[in-house]
Amino acid sequence: MSESRDELVGFLDATLSVAAYPDYGPMGLQVFGAETVDRVVTAVSSSRALFERAAELQAQLVVVHHGLFWDRDSRVIDDLLRERLRVLFDHHISLAAYHLSLDAHPEYGNNTLIVRALGLEPQSDAFALANDRPIGRIGTAVAPVSAADLLQRVGELIGAPHAAFMHGPNEIRRVAVCSGGGPGYLREAASLGCEALITGDMSEPSEMLSRELGIHFIAAGHYATEVFGVRALAELLNRERDVEAGFVDLPTRA
Repeated sequence: MSESRDELVGFLDATLSVAAYPDYGPMGLQVFGAETVDRVVTAVSSSRALFERAAELQAQLVVVHHGLFWDRDSRVIDDLLRERLRVLFDHHISLAAYHLSLDAHPEYGNNTLIVRALGLEPQSDAFALANDRPIGRIGTAVAPVSAADLLQRVGELIGAPHAAFMHGPNEIRRVAVCSGGGPGYLREAASLGCEALITGDMSEPSEMLSRELGIHFIAAGHYATEVFGVRALAELLNRERDVEAGFVDLPTRA
């Protein structure tokens, strides 16, 4: 059971419509390894520990949300990047990354999956623009959800929040979700009639804005809100392609 690396990556590129999402670095295949793939590892972020784990699992392809190369970074291959690349090169492992397209995807995206996990219905409202494309998702409750219930669901389904500023109404009908770094979308969420914003990170103004806007703000962790998409990709590959795929959990406290 194996597939061509290029056909497999082409399938992911097409499924996630990666070309439709201008990003902050090169997306899709970032490092070329073995041309044939029978085992795939998915994970949230690139790291030497991840690549070493992929080598232990004898994977030929690693698929991540956060790749190795970003426009903001230096083009210098320093000691840290050299060691990461060395593990990939030594074990002939390819690396593919899907960032904004994986946040935004209407079926396999982090935000849609979080909305569904919380028992909400995903809406088509444009929310949380990144590079002029909406990546967030708004979910609506069939019956109003209490603030305490929403907070409990987040804790059970995502993880213990890093911060929860509960300054919105007790009855919640619309929830905005932006995985990862979304505290800057708090005003937009409020303007769209949402009673709560769930994101990964928090920022210093978030508490005061939450209070003044009358909206709940829940920061559930950058990592914790971005496991959903890469887990879904592993399931998709197992279901539809001739490879074995598995999610590797290397959580951070961020």
